[in-house]
Amino acid sequence: MDRSIIHINVADFAVAVERCLDPCLVQRPVIIAPAGAARATVYDMSEEAYRAGVRKGMPLRRALRLERGMTVRPPRPARYEQAMADLLRQALPYSPLIEPGDRDGHLFVDVTGTSRLFGPAVDVAWRLRRQARKTLGLDPIWSLAANKRVAKVASRLVKPQGEYIVAPGDEAALLAPLPLWLIPGIEAADLDRLHPLNLDHVHQVIGLDPVHLQVVLGHRTAAVLEALRGEDHAPVLPVGQAPPRVALDHTFATDTHTSTDLHAALRPLVETAGRQLRQQGRVARRIGIMVEHSDGRPCARQLRVEPPSANDLALWPPARHVLTLATARRTRIRHMRLICDRLVYPPAQLPLFETERRTVLRQERLVNALDRIRKRFGTQAVGFAMEQMASAPSIKL
Repeated sequence: MDRSIIHINVADFAVAVERCLDPCLVQRPVIIAPAGAARATVYDMSEEAYRAGVRKGMPLRRALRLERGMTVRPPRPARYEQAMADLLRQALPYSPLIEPGDRDGHLFVDVTGTSRLFGPAVDVAWRLRRQARKTLGLDPIWSLAANKRVAKVASRLVKPQGEYIVAPGDEAALLAPLPLWLIPGIEAADLDRLHPLNLDHVHQVIGLDPVHLQVVLGHRTAAVLEALRGEDHAPVLPVGQAPPRVALDHTFATDTHTSTDLHAALRPLVETAGRQLRQQGRVARRIGIMVEHSDGRPCARQLRVEPPSANDLALWPPARHVLTLATARRTRIRHMRLICDRLVYPPAQLPLFETERRTVLRQERLVNALDRIRKRFGTQAVGFAMEQMASAPSIKL
């Protein structure tokens, strides 16, 4: 059965909520930013401010120089969270599969198979928009497609106002003329590799042989082609269910910034995360680290894991690299959190080349043997000497 995914998107959500509370802001260039902060950056902006050149994350001082008469309002996350809760409450009668964004005005609603109860999916989308306008004063964009990726692209095409219906089978025709940067799942590094070859649009890349793309994109080839074809099998999560992930914390007894202490704390976190992933039968596609400095300032960095893995040996190099990125400040660290998310089922296919296949199988047998030892003698009985894992990993008993 073709899925029916509705994407509700309130453009410039924070500004839209502020305009509901203060109608004087309508049709005026508005910036949401903490005006009193010395290094304040733009949290959100209206369409009028966007046309003037204001972008999210831009320093506020620079944004105010782009056009005279900008109105600045401080961000009020509690209000945006309440508005998101109201949007979610209105959609609940139509489906239990509703996936909201994080105070950003985005809402995916899976209405597959509900036509007998509520009519066609298009009618449900119209009702959701009318209810939002009538009860909340918000005027959302909506789109309808067979998966979340295409629905999101369609809503981007009609921003700041409008609606878009993508019939099943029309995904390729919709995406073909679009620029690559508009497609969710295409990363900045992909654009950097493709732009020197004058490959800037979807149809230009799709028309190439995957073998040729492999030379340019490497391991990213399959993911890029999947995104450009409009393929997305990710489900809309049930209401209140967060995406599955593994999160582990470590608080330092004494604040530190030495690499020895940081790596010593990270090593057991990686081992525990890998063990929990293997117990769940999942692998991680992304690994992230969040640190809290002594002055209370947090910093978070993340990195894609390619290929996805639950093996301690494979998780350690990206974890160590992300830790280096997250601790770039010359300030002591008080707390560290390791997060493995975007969990998927392990790939069934082994590497093509014999050398890589033997390496993967050897690592899997090694980790499975360690799991058996830990199960019998405890989690601290055996572990990796992580600093030597890049070459020939040794075992620390």
